[in-house]
Amino acid sequence: MDLLALADFDAVALHGGFGAASRATARPKATLSRRVRELEDALGVRLIERGARPFRLTEEGATLHSEAHAMLGRLEDVAEGLVARAGAPHGTLRVSAPVLFAHRGLGRLAARFAMNYPAIHLEVVIDDRFVDPLKEGFDVVIRANPAPSTELAGRCFLRDRLVVAAGPSLPVPEDGDTFPAIVLGGGQLTAWRLAADGRARTILPREVIRLSSMALVYDAVREGIGAAMMPASLIQEDIANGTLTAWGGVDGRTIEVWALYPPQRHVSGKVSAFVGMLVDHFHDASPTHFRTL
Repeated sequence: MDLLALADFDAVALHGGFGAASRATARPKATLSRRVRELEDALGVRLIERGARPFRLTEEGATLHSEAHAMLGRLEDVAEGLVARAGAPHGTLRVSAPVLFAHRGLGRLAARFAMNYPAIHLEVVIDDRFVDPLKEGFDVVIRANPAPSTELAGRCFLRDRLVVAAGPSLPVPEDGDTFPAIVLGGGQLTAWRLAADGRARTILPREVIRLSSMALVYDAVREGIGAAMMPASLIQEDIANGTLTAWGGVDGRTIEVWALYPPQRHVSGKVSAFVGMLVDHFHDASPTHFRTL
């Protein structure tokens, strides 16, 4: 199989069409089309539904893209690792980050990274859904409390604790009381067990709104519509100035923020550099380092 033709097909599939791939790769559209046809002829299958609007891969094309993109990425990382031994990391680094973490200073970290590694082209995409780095072309995915995965490697670089808080107008519930709750993400709603002032109590959430982002949850809580679980470091100033009232820490629940990446024997220099920057900044995994961003 012609690896160059495979790389051209991967670019067309990744960017969603010949025109977009041509602009992204600076390769003529006609060349990309010809190379994909040659690949189809060699394989004996159609890879792209020509004439379809919007652009669409065939079932065989989608399968090939999923496998080829991961393979080409591994080849690129190995080659970059060889080059990095003789020089600084380089290439494109795509990072996916959740909205809240991004808005708490990731832009500044990204700028510092770009200044320290000018040969790396950094692209940060904000998205609260869990993206598949292998299928969606990301080198690093930053997520809080990710589900265990045998398909990804990673490193925890930040820890926080969960606190339930609400606007001061909302009465603090006693043990067994029901209260209006702002809920993050999907899943079934269960009782919340809190620890405060040396005693534990269980309170019963009544869902009033469900939001997909912690940034949205924070804004909604400040409007006074209900209580929510939030990172302690996020709301510490609100608690201090009386904008919010803390009801207690969530018993047995912590937040761990991980930098995840495809497992490889040779982790690329660009990935190592970026993850190393996160670990160095949050050197003791404490959220207090958000203050220096």
